[in-house]
Amino acid sequence: MTQISKRVPLTPKLAAGCCGPIDDLLEPEFFKGLCDPTRLKLLGCLAKCGRACSVTEVAECCSVDFSVVSRHLALLERCGIVESVKEGRVVSYTVKYEYLADRLRSLSDAVEGYNPNSRRRGKKEACCG
Repeated sequence: MTQISKRVPLTPKLAAGCCGPIDDLLEPEFFKGLCDPTRLKLLGCLAKCGRACSVTEVAECCSVDFSVVSRHLALLERCGIVESVKEGRVVSYTVKYEYLADRLRSLSDAVEGYNPNSRRRGKKEACCG
């Protein structure tokens, strides 16, 4: 059994000065892509399809206006969550499954690493030691 290292809890002011993996993972642009209910619905629909889908297909699937779907998918692409391919006038989007899963898994691991009661607690950074 791994022994959990005991350390003195930090104040929020001291913690803000620490550098850690969580700092790079809490990127506002990434979360901007995930913070809108419509975008989440579109992302879920697209993820469940498991293939590239045109804007028209996604719009039909989610009962959202074509222009709104197009804007939301373009924002998801700028955030790195989906990628697009244009063939003629048709733009198709697909989820960047591996990137999204890795990003969320890394964030989960980083959060778990700060949990004082976790058996999976990771190594602490020097500034937080």
